[in-house]
Order: sequence, then C-alpha cells, then structure tokens
Amino acid sequence: MTTFHEQEHLNSLFQNATEGIIITDSRGKIMLVNPAAERMFDYSTDEIKDQPIEILIPQKIRSHHQQLREGFYQNPSNRAMGHNRDLYGSRKDGTNLPVEVSLSHYNKEGEIFVIAFIVDITGRKEIENNMRKQQAELERVTREVRMLNADLEMKVEERTLILREALQKLEQSQVELSESLDKEKQLSEIKSRFVSMASHEFRTPLTAVLSSASLLGKYTVTEEQDKRDRHINKIKGSVKHLNDLLEDFLSLGKLDEGKVISQRTEFNLKECMEDVIEELKPLMKANQQLLPEYIAASEIITDKRLLRNIIINLVSNAIKFSEENEVIVIRCEKVSEGTRITIKDQGIGISNEDQQHLFSSFFRAANALNIQGTGLGLHIVKRYADLIGATIKLESELNLGTTVSLTLPNIQTI
Repeated sequence: MTTFHEQEHLNSLFQNATEGIIITDSRGKIMLVNPAAERMFDYSTDEIKDQPIEILIPQKIRSHHQQLREGFYQNPSNRAMGHNRDLYGSRKDGTNLPVEVSLSHYNKEGEIFVIAFIVDITGRKEIENNMRKQQAELERVTREVRMLNADLEMKVEERTLILREALQKLEQSQVELSESLDKEKQLSEIKSRFVSMASHEFRTPLTAVLSSASLLGKYTVTEEQDKRDRHINKIKGSVKHLNDLLEDFLSLGKLDEGKVISQRTEFNLKECMEDVIEELKPLMKANQQLLPEYIAASEIITDKRLLRNIIINLVSNAIKFSEENEVIVIRCEKVSEGTRITIKDQGIGISNEDQQHLFSSFFRAANALNIQGTGLGLHIVKRYADLIGATIKLESELNLGTTVSLTLPNIQTI
C-alpha cells in the first residue's frame, strides 16, 4: 500500500516532470495529463480529459492510429516509438510538432491503463534541418566549382573517384593493420597527417578558383582583358595544383595495390635527361638554371618510365625549394656500382631531425609547411627506386641546399 509521503512524491514527479505524461484507459480516453503535456499541446486538463487520445494526433492519421491503438491493447507491451520514422502530435491550434513517445501499461481492477511519455523534439529537428541545408549549400558550391572549366571537369571528376577508391583501400588497410599495436599507432599518425594536409592543400586552390571566377564577371570591357587573363591563369594554376595532388594519390594507390611493375628497356640516358630538363623548364623561377653534366654516361638498361618519374620529382623539388637566380646541377656519371644521377641545389635545405622521416608518407619538413605539396613525393620516389633496384641517398643542411644521389645497378642484358 502506498503511504501518504510516497503518494506525495509520486504526485510531485507527475506534476514536475519535464516530459509530457498522459494516462489513458482501455478505451483510449485520456484520464490524466501532467503540466508538461498541457504546455506541449496547448490544452488544459479540463479540455482534453475524457477525450480520445486521437485528439492529440494529426487529423490525416487519426483513423490509422485508432487501429494501432486497438492492436496495442490486444497485445500490450512496454515499447519506444519513433525509431527510424517521424512521429508527430497535434496542438490545439491544429499545428503539428515532432515528438518521441514511449509507452508502458499497468492493470488496475482488471482494466488496462496506458502511460505515454512524450518528448518534444522540435529543437532537434531544427538542427537536423539546418544540417541538411548546410550540406545542400556545400553541394551547390561544389557543383559551381566543377562548372568553371568544362574541359577539365571530366578529368577532375575521374581523379576524384580514383582518390575516393584509394582512400577506401587505405581505410581497409588500417583495419587489417590495427591488430598490431605498433602498426595501429603508425596508421593513426598517417591519418592525422593526411587530414591536416588535405584540409589545407585542397581548400587553398578551391578558394582561389572560386574567388577568381567571381571576379571574372566584373571585368567586361576590352581594356580589362589583362585582368581577366590574370584570374584565368590563377584558375588554371589552381586546377593544375589539384591535378598534381590527385596524381600523387593515384601513384600511391597503384603502388599499394602492386599495380606498378618494372619493365626494363635500353635507352640513352643523356637524351632522356635532356627531355626531362626541357619538360621542367616552365616550372623554373626567374633566372634559375638547370645545369646538366654528363660524365661517361650513355646507354643504360632500366625502366625508363619509372626513372623519368623519379628524376622529374627530384628536380621539381630542387626548383620548388630553391630561390630565384640559383643554379641546380644535374650530374650523370659512371661509378663502380653502376650509373649515378645526382641533383644538387642551393635551396632551403632540411634539418637533421627531419631527414630521417623524409621517405615516410605524408611527411612535410618543418621549414616547408607553407610550400605546396602532399608529403608523398619522396615516399613515391623511394618505392620507385626499390622497384628498379636503385639506391637513393640524401644529404642536406639547413639554408645551404640539398644533394640527392640515385645509383642505378649495372645491368648488361634485358
């Protein structure tokens, strides 16, 4: 038997609960309503007492709700309602409000009574709607970026799909390697570096594209052609940077999948190097020089495509991390171990502390964080060198430059 004090506590709980509480009898008629439910539906107790519970249900689903209610009374059980679907109540003025409902029941003198606990989730729904609007706005901006240059749109989309596949494979590798604690820590660090790099490297060119595209529309007369050309060049440069990022991810993905296979051919090293130097001239800063030196280096046997990729990456780095008016020496020579290609610059150099991490994926030296790059270049170079059996050595000093040596083994026949 409930004591007087217990009854007081139960009554206080009913009156002061922040959730709406409604009790109905076996016919679905409202017996009790607490203040929270009155405020929620804008009814007083006198207005809805002895009314069917359907008075608080939106008009269009009242008949269906009556069928559900009757089914509940036939097989009553405690349950939560609304998971994976929206539930709505109806206020006195006919407006709807989103709710979550939990039902419980009890028997008294042979009659079933149902207790409904009701939570108004209007605030949560507003947050979800705002999130959907923000997502829609983000998708709209993304579409506008893709429409800026019709000729490049297909290529960017293709590279984006390839990047997504590479990232999915990276995530799968993370799950497999997580069995080892050391590997798990390593993957966590790689992921952190990637997120940091991607958020910066992708946002900067996209912002430049959007800004220049918006400004293009302001220059409409012939005399402003130079201003239009300047913004068009900014857009082209930003898109090229995005494409370079995607190419790095593509190369890494192919290496991880084992799709890069070394194929040896015989070719003239000097001719190959001259082609590479000519290809890289547009990247050079004002008055920079690429100075080739060929010492007893002629015909060699190795994978020409992979060697070109290695040299392009190393020389591009030398150009990027060197100032204007500086000379970059490219030396090709025969040594006892085989053929050695050395790239020497007078650029910003690399600290001793950073040098031990240079061939790791996503690593950026501390003094190069404000220079564009993915942190994948030297990692890919090292893996290409391993595929063709070459060794790579790096020597550097801060503010005095860097020397990278690639030694190809002696191979007499294909």
